[in-house]
Amino acid sequence: MPPFDPLYTAIVIVCLIGGVLGLCAFLTLAERKISAWIQDRVGPNRVGPGGLLQPMADGGKFFLKEEVIPDHVDKIFYLLAPAVAVGTALLTLAVVPFGSTVPAPEPASSLAAYEQSQAEYQSHFSFVVNPGLDIGVLYLFAIGSLAVYGVVLAGWSANNKYSLLGSLRASAQIISYEIPLGMSVLGVFLICGSLNPEKIVAWQTDNGPYWLILFQPLALLLFMTSSYAEANRLPFDLPEAEQELVGGYHTEYSALKLGLMLLSEYVHLIAGSFMLSVMFLGGWSLFGLETISDDPIVAAVIKLVILCGKMFALCIFAQLIRWTIPRFRFDQLMNIAWKVLLPLALLNLICVMVVKQLGAPLLVLTVTSAVLVVGAGLFSVWTAGSVTNPKRKVVKLPAGIPAGVTYAS
Repeated sequence: MPPFDPLYTAIVIVCLIGGVLGLCAFLTLAERKISAWIQDRVGPNRVGPGGLLQPMADGGKFFLKEEVIPDHVDKIFYLLAPAVAVGTALLTLAVVPFGSTVPAPEPASSLAAYEQSQAEYQSHFSFVVNPGLDIGVLYLFAIGSLAVYGVVLAGWSANNKYSLLGSLRASAQIISYEIPLGMSVLGVFLICGSLNPEKIVAWQTDNGPYWLILFQPLALLLFMTSSYAEANRLPFDLPEAEQELVGGYHTEYSALKLGLMLLSEYVHLIAGSFMLSVMFLGGWSLFGLETISDDPIVAAVIKLVILCGKMFALCIFAQLIRWTIPRFRFDQLMNIAWKVLLPLALLNLICVMVVKQLGAPLLVLTVTSAVLVVGAGLFSVWTAGSVTNPKRKVVKLPAGIPAGVTYAS
């Protein structure tokens, strides 16, 4: 483990949180610009050149609005819920590499070799708040799963039936999609032999240009889909379906408290995009571009730009998805998690285990991923979608039944 330096750690935390919060602000502008472009509108263009200062105006609006606390709410949990939501979201960033990293050395055969490897490791600076954590991805999943408490507390403490329904739907959604989210990356752990995000990046850089997306494209698709559902992104924004729930679990929230609720979702999106880049897209590597300079400072900046560029591209892709695929019904959303993503994640894990046990080339996994995707599509066509969307028998009501009266055959 690297030595703990309070000054360096504080600087890294401040820079990371400041960068993430600033990016969240301008992602809201990008979201509206992208939606305007897709819908052939103009979008924000009044505040600042091209609307660039619109996020600042929105932030000022949240600060200047009156902090209303309804009389009927449970005030302790009502105020605690936004803090839990944004706090758990920010805690996930502790193990997310956001720039160049050096993996912790393996155990050495002698004390001298161990001290030498530790000295070499400690001479490098890793762009991560908590470097060298061997259970980094497990920590990420554990802390990310606590976000459901913020949603449940918000809906329950509001004493509002719409908020309660939104929180119940959100908790069911988040808990359901945590299972395929975790299972989708088990194959990555078996291939790389570690739960440490820094070692996963090192495996991809040590094996040339072969990023794990080449061997685990299905796992990438499953992880991306589940992470969008965890962040309540369309087409999985059922907890906030304003057409059905009048705003969902945060109906009773306003001003800065509402802003914190919305902020947590963008932080989850950024953390998920970082982990997608780290686990499947080679992290800070980009076909040798990161080695064009021998200056360590320039090389570190290049790696930082590469990894953050991948993260930003994935955030923009998520916003494009929002205006491409319509929202699922709740039964469709749950069926996708339990009847599509979970079986595919299990089959993908079995394929990785078999390939590793037999010592077959990893390219076999690329073929198996394609076979699983095509096979799932053909099975869906063959069953006419009756597995994920069961057909219900329509019974014609007998004549003479008054309008509004329920009938059971």
